[in-house]
Amino acid sequence: MQVIFGINPLLEDLKSQTGRVSKIIVAQGRKGEAFQKVLNLAKQKGIHIEFRERSYLDRKAGQGSHQGIVGFCEPFVYASVDDIIANRHPDFKCNLILILDGITDPQNLGTLIRTAHCCGANGVIIPENRSASVTGTVIKASAGAANHTSIARVVNLSNTIDYLKEQGFWIYGTDPASGKDFGSFDYDGHIGLVMGSEGTGMRSLIRKKCDFLLSISTIGKIDSLNVSVAAGIILYEILRTFGKV
Repeated sequence: MQVIFGINPLLEDLKSQTGRVSKIIVAQGRKGEAFQKVLNLAKQKGIHIEFRERSYLDRKAGQGSHQGIVGFCEPFVYASVDDIIANRHPDFKCNLILILDGITDPQNLGTLIRTAHCCGANGVIIPENRSASVTGTVIKASAGAANHTSIARVVNLSNTIDYLKEQGFWIYGTDPASGKDFGSFDYDGHIGLVMGSEGTGMRSLIRKKCDFLLSISTIGKIDSLNVSVAAGIILYEILRTFGKV
């Protein structure tokens, strides 16, 4: 069983049509309006609720901040790449997919999923290796957005990019050293945006697969942005060119 913890992730799972939570454990004495909203919705759905000592929740959530509530569900079900392609936002004329290469930090993965969802992306693609998977920590970091976002986990990211190109996608990769300014593109057509790891960026093979390389200019003493912040800036620019902001 997978553990989901925190008020917002549980609330979003309960609101989702594909909600997975089947049991909820609550810390004794826990109160609050947002907390009660989760319990009320769980009762409406007939989900089993138990009250336990906070130490029990501490053990189940590990290092995560559970906010006095933990849910148990079946493991996260990944989508296929074709599912994601078919999941275009109804307000967009083109597809937008976020592709992540080597994002191993669960907090970054969760934030990236949240950003992709908020910017109307079809979904997110991650590799099976050299990547964090969708865990309770990732779901919490996404503020529950992982419950509303199609996420594919693929064996070979390079082959997946080739497949997206066959489907008419242009692949944009981020390269702080040699990419053109992200604001200089018109972002026309179906888009696959690749974000690499903070430490090493995209792998060389993935970099070679990109049709365009882009960068974000900075003026501080630190020459790079957090990957989730960089993705947010670029995705918002794409959203703007799609005419939605």
